[in-house]
Amino acid sequence: MGAVQESKRMTEATANPGSDSRPHHRHLEQSRAQIIELLSRQAVERDLVARAEGQKQDVVAQLVDRQQQAALAQRLASFHPADIAFVLESLAPEARAMAWHLVAPEQRGAVLLEISDAVLPTLVDDMRPEEIVAAVRDLEPDEIADVVAELPEDVAPTVLAGLDRAEQFEVRSALSFPEGSVGAMMDLHYVSVREDATLEAVQRLLRRIKNDLPDENTDIFVVDRGNVLRGKITLQQLVLNEPEQTVAEAMSREITFFFTDDPVKEAVDAFEKYDLLSAPVVNLHQQVVGRITVDAVLDAVKERAESEGLRQVGLSKEEDLYGPVLQSGRNRWPWLGLNLVTSFGSSRVIGVFDDVIAQFTAIATLIPIIASLGGNTGTQTMELVIRAMALDQLGSAQLRRTFVKEFLVALLNGSLWGAALGFTTYLLYGKWQLSLVIYGAMILELVVAALAGVAIPVTLKRIGRDPIMGSSVLLTATTDTMGFFIFLGLAAIFLI
Repeated sequence: MGAVQESKRMTEATANPGSDSRPHHRHLEQSRAQIIELLSRQAVERDLVARAEGQKQDVVAQLVDRQQQAALAQRLASFHPADIAFVLESLAPEARAMAWHLVAPEQRGAVLLEISDAVLPTLVDDMRPEEIVAAVRDLEPDEIADVVAELPEDVAPTVLAGLDRAEQFEVRSALSFPEGSVGAMMDLHYVSVREDATLEAVQRLLRRIKNDLPDENTDIFVVDRGNVLRGKITLQQLVLNEPEQTVAEAMSREITFFFTDDPVKEAVDAFEKYDLLSAPVVNLHQQVVGRITVDAVLDAVKERAESEGLRQVGLSKEEDLYGPVLQSGRNRWPWLGLNLVTSFGSSRVIGVFDDVIAQFTAIATLIPIIASLGGNTGTQTMELVIRAMALDQLGSAQLRRTFVKEFLVALLNGSLWGAALGFTTYLLYGKWQLSLVIYGAMILELVVAALAGVAIPVTLKRIGRDPIMGSSVLLTATTDTMGFFIFLGLAAIFLI
């Protein structure tokens, strides 16, 4: 009874945490605010000390610095590396540099692994190569490779030279795979056994290497004498079967695996489809060379989502929120220039119909409605198409059906909301001709927007461009220009 009550208390404590607990993101926001406050206080006190006079100025300055640095270092030491990375990314460059200086040396490698690609260069720029080597030395070779891949070209070779021979070989092996491939994100540490080994022998092996077992090790790969993949045995199978059984009798021969040159996208799809926790990675001879884990897949999914969100509006993942103004400006110039050209084209369409707008001033108030609904329709369609393209669900036959379906959906929505807008227009202005014009314009605009939402990403992909990069800019230009032209053109035909 006591055990049951204790279990119940534990369950309740987990389901209904105490009043002192807070959501994790709120805790991070509060911690960031505390660090910013400490940094600000340190800057103010330094300024006050600098203004002080007398021989004790240097002593006071040293005492103030030591006190503030100790408080900051103690606060940061209690953070998880991912939380430190979050805080650093949220700080301005000067405060970021001060906080990074106070991060414990044994934590720096893990923080560099978690930090974003945009912020990492700002941290390593002021570090000597030997400091970077000391920071990453405790990481796994594949993790060191992730950090080295983001280092400046003149620094990376020096950092590699500071590693021992075994680490150099493994890191160079990881760096040899192209970005975006399974090989580039695989973990080089795994456990493998032979088919003829007994389960008892495998258990003894695991106990012997328990301190060197890879993280999240749920599967043991079965290989032959040439290290060719034969299957896998899970920890559950290892424990629940008789110790005298051989691995061949207990293992699973049907196994999902990946080649080193497979795209990461295929791994992401397979992990999602088959609910995998880990999977072996093999070379062209099907020899096991590593493994890929669900943690790596989740990181890839997050990175891809963030990258796609930025690319859709013409930004790169290297864009730092607190980066230099000139650099950030240069990154955005191309798309702003394109947007300027397209907007100028849209304004010229309006200029052609100046006389129509002059005679019917109500048209000027209705133009934004047409363009807005067209842009919304096009965006919805384009998001569906880009997702289908990412999942390889848009072949020639599917593309034709998509065009037909989106045309019919736009026709339906245009008729429905065009009628609503036409009725509202009649109530406001009392002109049934204007109501019919805006009704027809709404239908045509939504149809054009839907077809553009399909055509733009498909066309970009077929000409070898990224269908996400800047597609929203092109779609906005198309829906605005065509919306203005359709509405004002119909007005010119039927109202004058």
